[in-house]
Amino acid sequence: MLIAIIGIVLGILIGFYIPFEFTTISSLYISVGLLAAIDSILGALRSSFEGKFDSVIFISGFIVNALMAISLSYLGDKLGVPIYYAAIFVFGTRLFNNIGSIRRYSIDKYRVKSKERHKE
Repeated sequence: MLIAIIGIVLGILIGFYIPFEFTTISSLYISVGLLAAIDSILGALRSSFEGKFDSVIFISGFIVNALMAISLSYLGDKLGVPIYYAAIFVFGTRLFNNIGSIRRYSIDKYRVKSKERHKE
């Protein structure tokens, strides 16, 4: 878990200090891909809290979800139909579900520790 956190922090720092701008056309694809990637990261965090984390499932889901979201956005762009809304809706919903589960797990864990301290 520590390696993942270090990787995320390094990625954020590199992103802030290396100047790079996306074109207007690619910004839609990048934003939908990032939404899918964030969903995968939060899903991995949730599954690690539940003791079900599998790195193969995480990496494959990370790549496949991001590519699928980008592909839907590209296809919709070529057809003139905003299909990317579907990706935004699905990944946005999953993102909030994962955040809610992580929050509930954290609160439950805090309550258990709090009760243990009061018993002592």
